Amino acid sequence: MKKIILLISFLALTVSCTDDITGLNTDTKNPTSAKPEFLFTNAQKTLVDQMVNASVNRNVFRMLVQHWTETTYPDESQYNLTTRPIPDSHFNTLYRDVLRDFKESNVLLNKVVTAGASEAAIVANKKAIIEIMNAYTFSVLVDSFGNVPYSEALDIEGHPLPKYDDAQTIYKDLIARLAAAQAALNTSEASFGSADLIYNGNATKWKKFANTLRLRLAINMSDVDAAYASAQATAAINAGIMTSSSDDANLNYLGAQPNANPLYADIVASGRKDFVIADTFADKLNALNDPRRAKYFTFAPGTTLYKGGIYGSSNSYTNFSTINSTILAPSFPGTLLTYSEQEFLLAEAAARGIAAAGVAATHYNSAVTASMDNWGVAAVDATAYLIANPYNGTSTAAWKKSIGEQAWIALYNRGFEAWNSWRRLDFPVLLAPATTYNDIKSVPTRLTYPAGEATVNSTNVTAAAATVTGGDKLTSKIFWDKF
Repeated sequence: MKKIILLISFLALTVSCTDDITGLNTDTKNPTSAKPEFLFTNAQKTLVDQMVNASVNRNVFRMLVQHWTETTYPDESQYNLTTRPIPDSHFNTLYRDVLRDFKESNVLLNKVVTAGASEAAIVANKKAIIEIMNAYTFSVLVDSFGNVPYSEALDIEGHPLPKYDDAQTIYKDLIARLAAAQAALNTSEASFGSADLIYNGNATKWKKFANTLRLRLAINMSDVDAAYASAQATAAINAGIMTSSSDDANLNYLGAQPNANPLYADIVASGRKDFVIADTFADKLNALNDPRRAKYFTFAPGTTLYKGGIYGSSNSYTNFSTINSTILAPSFPGTLLTYSEQEFLLAEAAARGIAAAGVAATHYNSAVTASMDNWGVAAVDATAYLIANPYNGTSTAAWKKSIGEQAWIALYNRGFEAWNSWRRLDFPVLLAPATTYNDIKSVPTRLTYPAGEATVNSTNVTAAAATVTGGDKLTSKIFWDKF
């Protein structure tokens, strides 16, 4: 009996396998479609990776703001950003790997058939969050280069060689898009859930993020169009911004490759000893007796001193303070925006006379305190530090120095945001090193257009370069950097 049953089972399996063989044509390892959540997650992680990595091929902003300097090969500290095509990597990653995936995720969401109001609201929330992420990414591109592809971007069939739009026009459109996106969020409904690596689908936190980003863009425009900046900053504040460090936009990396903190991959796993703390930064924190020194970097080997390497020169790794191991941990988070940064923006807004921002000194204190707390500094030490380093609002130069220097310190390890703050406020005073590539006389204030773009899309790149005051150079300025 057992043999008969086995035979029947075998015959049934044979018939079922040979009855329809069309499934054999399906390549299960190379799918032709994806879920919108998958594309969103990939774009989000790639964006954060690009903003926080330490590869000299991709992200050199920590060197530009003189938080770090280099050891054996000081090229990037001396402003050689083209031998390794850093502008190309930055540009291509944000367009090809981030914005393109956000766009495709949105396309797939447009095809979702919803059953009922709740499902429709969830899809609408997802689309609003994608819109917020798009606005963030485009703002980084504008802040990096100035005029960039925008209205014709990401349309390979209609516009394979997109024009470069006016940077200020893009900025205003991004602010409008953020305003619409935050208004569209239904905080009573879910969104991406665990596919959202930053806020786990929390629509309330995304609303705060959108409005804080609006505030950042508005303040960036203060020296270009003060009335517009004031109105937009006020609208952002009234719409609801971050209320504490629990609203920080952090992507929490995992404890192992390939989803570990990029600094771990770039420095620890690769065994690199390319960076030490820059003397510019270490000297300033030493002068202020800043309690974050022990959180930011190490003692110089064999000493109990914090000592930075000479900025822009070759430095011995074994002679100077290096990056604190906390920052290099595999699970150390990548950050896009924080409550501390927002409080510095509000202090600046108040100093500029934007009434809705409140009192500048209050926000200055809150910003420094939040930074200290985030890095594990004791409250008593933070209080003592503020007593020794109070806000000074006696003149424009005074408040710019107060806010600018403290924001630069608090934005340690967030090179791009520190670069923005420095360019807008012109504090701290940063000088080019003695030796620079092509004898560049000052710290770079923008990235030059990518060489690859100049080759493939030469007509539009040439037109964009012609609009840059001073030409397509590292030392030219983008539209909001007026002084």
